[in-house]
Amino acid sequence: MLNVYIPFALGGWNVDYCILSPCPTYKEVVSSTLGKEVCYPRLGCFTDDPPWSGVPGRLLTGLPDSPEHMNISFTLYTRETGNNSQVISAINSSTIQNSHFSSRRKTSFIIHGFGSTGKKGWVVEMCLLLLEVENINCIAVDWHEGAKGTYVSAVNNIRVIGAEVAYFIKTLQKIFRYSPREIHLIGHSLGAHTAGEAGRRIQGIRRITGLDPAGPYFEGTPPEVRLDPSDADFVDIIHSNAAHFPAIGLGMYNTTGHLDFYPNGGSVMPGCKCNSCTRGQEVISQMLINFVPTDATIIGGCHHSRSHEFYFESILHPTGYLGYPCETYKSFEGDCFPCSQEGCPMMGHYADRFPAKLKRVNQKYFLNTAADPPFATWRQKVFIKLSGVKKMRGDINLVFHDTEGNTKEYEIASGVLSQDQVYTKYLDVEINPQNTKKIEFLWNKTIFTLLWARLGAETYKPGNNCLERNTAVNNLECILFCHCKTITNQDKVSLIPRCITRSIV
Repeated sequence: MLNVYIPFALGGWNVDYCILSPCPTYKEVVSSTLGKEVCYPRLGCFTDDPPWSGVPGRLLTGLPDSPEHMNISFTLYTRETGNNSQVISAINSSTIQNSHFSSRRKTSFIIHGFGSTGKKGWVVEMCLLLLEVENINCIAVDWHEGAKGTYVSAVNNIRVIGAEVAYFIKTLQKIFRYSPREIHLIGHSLGAHTAGEAGRRIQGIRRITGLDPAGPYFEGTPPEVRLDPSDADFVDIIHSNAAHFPAIGLGMYNTTGHLDFYPNGGSVMPGCKCNSCTRGQEVISQMLINFVPTDATIIGGCHHSRSHEFYFESILHPTGYLGYPCETYKSFEGDCFPCSQEGCPMMGHYADRFPAKLKRVNQKYFLNTAADPPFATWRQKVFIKLSGVKKMRGDINLVFHDTEGNTKEYEIASGVLSQDQVYTKYLDVEINPQNTKKIEFLWNKTIFTLLWARLGAETYKPGNNCLERNTAVNNLECILFCHCKTITNQDKVSLIPRCITRSIV
């Protein structure tokens, strides 16, 4: 009888379910799977001894496939290659020497995850975008042959992929005396842990970015198994599909870097619907649904991919991904604003510009994003003092206008509105404050309000980070929008910038 184990993360814990019976005991699984080893030239030997197998949450079997079987490739993109590329190999080092690789530039490796590829799609698109803003060597790592089987086999295979990346870096050191401190590893899902394995083998890598590191078989495991702050000088993480009860996700919930970002709470992303999930993730969800609590929500697909989409957009919109230090997402929703004196880091590509990034490990940062690209938002704490009649029913809204004619409307208050009361609301505005041309105040009253009732915004004041010293974000403007005009129902008044104060940086 074949026994199949399906791992997944539930509320931050790994769970192993046996589908077919009779199921072996934990002791039987450990004793039957441990003690095996496989060795590959250049890379060394790989064993299934603990912590690689036989520990709670990681009862997987098997050993990694050979690099030949996985057909691993490294594809170089530079400004010289343009939209084309050059396949380079550490085994045949002359391909590197004869390529457009330059030892005078920094190098980024981008590593895909389970069921993906490095030959097209987001990996290639990210390389090309990075080259628009930086003159670097960008290397797309492809291991799709090792990532297209079962998830368990892919989990085993990333150890060999990580060893291959490490061997490639050692080759660069040997040929060019190239320093690991010029290298940035960017990995999504299993690719994040692949980067961690490479960092475990090569000391001194400048930076590793984990894009929603895979949770199943990694959550709660020892640092040797997963991505960890010790794997590079600086490790930053974006959690977009974290397994946090009642949600069952594909990513890790626990912190695993120097800076861990949890956009929208880190589990469920706005704009993601079921029809955006891949067929493979739908199958996994159906297989899991019989084994999880009825109040649990299975998510994945779009949410899991949002991490690399956020990183991509952050390259062009760095100030729109500011993370705020907070212990939980719940507390972030009503507190943790504005930034402290040390400032706030930017999630994504420019996270390494944060001066306090290495102050400690496992620093948590929260932010909200928009539902659609470019996903960027700018948090403001809005204060509105009303003038007009003493009390009335209705709702008040603000409409933001940018210099290109785009508008976004946000509700500030609804219900009974009172004169001289100050209404406060946190807004995650999708328009950059630097591009805000005007803000309109709207009032919609109910049919029970007197027809001649009038209401106005005496003062509107956005509180944002530029009111505080912020070393992470420069050149923002603080604008006080004021107007004393009162308006009737469904009328509007434009709040025009009255004074501009530049931030102290």
